[in-house]
Amino acid sequence: MKSYYSLLFLAGFFLAGCSELEQVPESTASKAAVFGSEKGLELYANSFYTPLTGPDFSILPTANSIIRADEMADYSARTQVPDFLREGAYGPRQSSGWDWRALRNINYFIANVPNPAIAPDVQRHYIGLARFFRALFYFDKVKRFGDVPWINKPQDISDPTLYNGRNSRAMVMDSVLADLDFATQNIRTTSDNSRSLITKSVAYGFKSRVCLFEGTFRKYRTSYNLGSTADKWLNEAVNAADKVIKEGGFSLNEAGGTDKSYRQLFINKTPIANEIMLSAVVDATLSVYNDANWWWTSATYGSRVSLIRTFVNTYLNIDGTPFTDKPGYQTMTFMDEVKNRDKRLQQTIRMGNYTRINGGAVEPGPPVFSYTYTGYMPIKWSLDDTYYDGGTRNDNSISIMRYAEILLNYAEAKTELGTLTNDDWAKTVGALRKRAGITSGLTTKPAVVDPYLKANYFPDIADPVLLEVRRERGIELALEGFRFYDIVRWNRGPLMDQVWNGFYVPALDKPLDLNEDGKNDVVFYKTKPATQLPGVTYVNVAETVNGVANPQRLKNDTSGELTWLSNIPRKWDEKYYLYPIPENDRLLNPKIGQNPGW
Repeated sequence: MKSYYSLLFLAGFFLAGCSELEQVPESTASKAAVFGSEKGLELYANSFYTPLTGPDFSILPTANSIIRADEMADYSARTQVPDFLREGAYGPRQSSGWDWRALRNINYFIANVPNPAIAPDVQRHYIGLARFFRALFYFDKVKRFGDVPWINKPQDISDPTLYNGRNSRAMVMDSVLADLDFATQNIRTTSDNSRSLITKSVAYGFKSRVCLFEGTFRKYRTSYNLGSTADKWLNEAVNAADKVIKEGGFSLNEAGGTDKSYRQLFINKTPIANEIMLSAVVDATLSVYNDANWWWTSATYGSRVSLIRTFVNTYLNIDGTPFTDKPGYQTMTFMDEVKNRDKRLQQTIRMGNYTRINGGAVEPGPPVFSYTYTGYMPIKWSLDDTYYDGGTRNDNSISIMRYAEILLNYAEAKTELGTLTNDDWAKTVGALRKRAGITSGLTTKPAVVDPYLKANYFPDIADPVLLEVRRERGIELALEGFRFYDIVRWNRGPLMDQVWNGFYVPALDKPLDLNEDGKNDVVFYKTKPATQLPGVTYVNVAETVNGVANPQRLKNDTSGELTWLSNIPRKWDEKYYLYPIPENDRLLNPKIGQNPGW
């Protein structure tokens, strides 16, 4: 296990923030200065948000990590199959994430806060803040590795516990819950217009996230034999979410109407404070930007993630009926299938009359096949001005937690407990669908199972309400980094094996006007024509290209859904529910062992 000396960190911290301490030996005066006043505690606590010592010490996700977080998800077609999902391509030597330096920083702080010179409520506030970050740190570790060592004190190289083995996930998660209970009760900050601080509401919101995860994990991952405690965690999720709903003062953003309100949350420069609870905020004065446009539009940078058709089919019609109830939906062209749908679809992918700004001029923005493999090209995080497309230029703040998630946590936990009422449905799923322009089914729980959703996603679920809650979660939180671990906690790893399918192509050599602006956009061919239409992208879907199997095909060879990388096998294995312990760390401490199958 790697060690980290917090006082070394504080030397740099005080050089930046407390010039009067520069003349004092760091090993004596710095510690006294920090832990002897409320201002000192505040300065130290800032290190939990934005550590000066580099990304290895980060606890909160960065903006760039959030916009990339769903590049490995069941609905994400991408440039290459993730090595994690390819047999023999990923193992302990490739694994990462077994880093504990940020934890030592937290534990050092907690151990040194008690001081009779500081008011008890101030001490409890800062310890609560630190314990929130410790819970966040451990939640990420448990999701990734399962059993991990529980460490609640700063260790040094002489500590006899330094090379202990791992504790059970049940014990660690009970400790995480205890940290969150302390944090929610003692964090004093109740308002923060910048949406960059951990407030009491954020702590409750995060508690609802953690408890929903753990409750459903214990319910559906039956091999752990923790099912008898699942309801306890689900009730904790309900209570925490209810606290935010009733006392947090948040609401869904509806300022842009059904056509714009959803996407505004992801492209605004400043967080939309009525819905965004915590954000990775941009700061032009400090040159803090993100690279969302570069990542989501470049043909060479990033993973070129596009949604797959199987998932796009789950977006409801605007009248609230399943799209897949429409006769002939399987052979609808892109231009027709995207019409009259849940309006989050048009705010998530390029479609219809989407436009971009290029040098001040407004131009049509159809899906671009130099980027997309499926035709369903995301716009959720990227800005519409092409100026942002190259480099780290984006000045949109990136949401870490928003009120919509809390509503979904509440709805799912109550559905799992069998206590969701029509009123609960209306204020959660119904409210989200109303914002998306859907016109029916907003006030009454569904009573009929959608056969498409059941067959393609959750064959073991017979409850129509639970199916719809899961549909809603997938759509509302798409590309926000929740999907892979939702699949893990639902025990639905085989969803990662889905075909990466794209929109339906009716015939070869037929120009398609994807946004119906009178200009053709793409042609799919097996033999490239000698004369090509200007402004049209030509995509080769022949069996081979230059003697190599072509990863871009049509399902029926000369027509059908686009398919991507079907020639690269993906087969979900039980071991993929956990990452392997990195080999170097296991060699340093053999007591930590290895996860099953790795």
